[in-house]
Amino acid sequence: MLFVFGLNFVLFRALPGDPVRAGLRDPRLTPEVQEALRQRFGLDHPLINGVRSLHPWVWGDFWVNPLDTQLAAYLLNVCRGDLGVSYHTGRPVRDMLAEDLVHTVVLLAAGQVLALVLGVALGIVAAWKADTALDPIALVGSLVAWSLPTFWLGIVLLFWGSYQFGLPVAGMSTPGASAWGPGQRLADLARHLLLPTLTYSIVFLGEYVLIMRSTMLEVLAEDYILTAKAKGLSTFQILKDHALRNAMLPMTTLVAMNLGFTVTGAIQIEAVFSWPGLGGAIYEAVARRDYPLLQGAFLLVAVSVIGANLLADLVYRWLDPRVGVD
Repeated sequence: MLFVFGLNFVLFRALPGDPVRAGLRDPRLTPEVQEALRQRFGLDHPLINGVRSLHPWVWGDFWVNPLDTQLAAYLLNVCRGDLGVSYHTGRPVRDMLAEDLVHTVVLLAAGQVLALVLGVALGIVAAWKADTALDPIALVGSLVAWSLPTFWLGIVLLFWGSYQFGLPVAGMSTPGASAWGPGQRLADLARHLLLPTLTYSIVFLGEYVLIMRSTMLEVLAEDYILTAKAKGLSTFQILKDHALRNAMLPMTTLVAMNLGFTVTGAIQIEAVFSWPGLGGAIYEAVARRDYPLLQGAFLLVAVSVIGANLLADLVYRWLDPRVGVD
């Protein structure tokens, strides 16, 4: 996390351009107003002690109070849970990210659950029927689904769903839906969520099927599976009690990594379906040089990845008691 804090500070300040001019994009701004905005957001202070720019040919005075720097202000604010104020909207970054994150989590949760359930089930069936015609069909279908470009698949499903079934093509609610009852609002959300969730699920479904099939084939070749068959256990008992738990170990790592990285990996899906989530906020922040919003989003992604890996370690311990600390 300490490394992430440092990288988070340096990464976006290495971008070219002036955040004040890029963020506001108003040609009427006078130099005096621009300087006042830099003072308001603390951009007039050196980045670190004695360095006023990350570019090697621009250096400042080397005798600056270390506490009177952008780095010190950034670290102190992060420790207080203050991620700053957006250069573009003037709103607290923490509030903006909280709103966008809720929308993204709704999309990711629905897509991940659907992809995981179907991927595990189809992977198990493909491994158990490895010597039948079902296995090559599952392999080819999974490879095709895994190789589809996300934005292309989203556009195809958008046209197909809107034309054939009249599904919504943008946003997460119908204008005026706030006046409806809870049941109607939930149904409206489900209709808006259907196409982006389907896009998200198909993209990850192929990967999950392939990994689950490969892992299950290795587990089914173990001696204890042969022993279970010799005992006369049913196929369902063998898969549920002996094979599935061990085969889920690699899947746990894969799902944990996807949960962390897909917080921003849904940018393309959110852009195609105009979903008001974290991906769209990051895209706009990059275009506007909105450093505080970029820093907050990057920090959120890093925490998500670290937290997902920690969760994977804990689930590993539950799935396989042999995985532990001596």
